[in-house]
Amino acid sequence: MKQTLFILTLIALTVAACVPAPSVGAITPPYVDTGIDPESWALIPAGEFPYGQHDHMTNVDYDYEMMVTDVTNEQYASFLNAALADGTVSKGEVDVEAGEQVWQEVGIYGYYPGDSFDGYKHEEEIKAGDKLFLPTQAEGVRLTETNGIFSSIPEYANHPVTMVTWFGANAYCEYYGWHLPTEIEWEKAARGTEMVNGYGFPFPWGGHIERNNANYYSSSDLFEKMFGKLGNTTPVGLYNGKTYDGYETLDSASPFGLYDMAGNVWQWMGDDYPDQHYRMLRGGSFYSYAVDLRVWKNNSAGPQYYSPQVGFRCAR
Repeated sequence: MKQTLFILTLIALTVAACVPAPSVGAITPPYVDTGIDPESWALIPAGEFPYGQHDHMTNVDYDYEMMVTDVTNEQYASFLNAALADGTVSKGEVDVEAGEQVWQEVGIYGYYPGDSFDGYKHEEEIKAGDKLFLPTQAEGVRLTETNGIFSSIPEYANHPVTMVTWFGANAYCEYYGWHLPTEIEWEKAARGTEMVNGYGFPFPWGGHIERNNANYYSSSDLFEKMFGKLGNTTPVGLYNGKTYDGYETLDSASPFGLYDMAGNVWQWMGDDYPDQHYRMLRGGSFYSYAVDLRVWKNNSAGPQYYSPQVGFRCAR
C-alpha cells in the first residue's frame, strides 16, 4: 500500500511523467559556489500585484520578508541538530498516515497539532500527533549522521534540502519564528508588481524563458552532463549571471531579488484551505517542463509526501 501511494503521488507531481524518476543518489556532483548567501532575506513591500494567470490585481496590505534562496541541506542539518538537542524533534520509527493507509518509516519526526476537519467529500483528517519530517533511510537524502550529529553531504551543502515533508518544512520555519509562505505571498515575491501591456510577468525574470534561466527538464545545465536530461538539483542561486565551468547563466532573480523561484525544486506553501487535506506547491522543479515554471502554476500533495524534487523556503 505504501509503495502504491508513493508512486501515485509522484506521478501526480511529475510533469514529465513519461520518463522514469531520476536517480539522484547514484552520482555525487562537484561542489559549486554560487556566491549567493542562503542566510539572506528580501523585503517585499505592501501593495498590489497581478495574481494568477489572469493577472487579478491583489493587495497584500503588509510588508514581509522571504528567504532569497530555498533552505539548503546545510541549514536543515543545523536545524535538526538544534531541535534534537532541545527535544523539539525526535528520531526513530514513526507512523505515517494517509487516509486509511498507515505505515512506519524511520526518520526525524515531531509533534503537529492537527488541522481542522470539515468532513468534506474525499477530505482526509490530519490528526494531532507525531509526524514524519524527513525519512533518514530513503534514497535521495543528502544528510548523513555521525555520532548523533547531522551534516550535509559536502558537495550538496548549498543545494536545496529535499525529501522533507510539509510537516518537516513547516517545523523548520516555525522553529525560528517564521512561516511557510502563502501562495499569495510567494507569487508576489516571485513576479513582482510590474505590468507590461496589461500583463504581469509569467516568469520571475520577465516574459520569456531560456535554457540558462533556470534548472528544468532538458535545460542543459551543468548537472545534466552527469545525470542526463532529467538532471538534478543545482546549488541555490546558481542562475545569477555568472559562468561556471563554461556554462553561462542568466541573472534570473525575481524583481525583489529572490533566486530559484522557478525550477530547481517545488516549494511547499503554508496555506491550509477549507475542505482540503492537500498542501500546495509552487515553482516547478528540475523535473518540470519550461511551461510549468510560470509563476501562477501550482501543484499539490498530502503533507506526509516527500520527494527529491520538493523543497521549501520561509517567510516572516
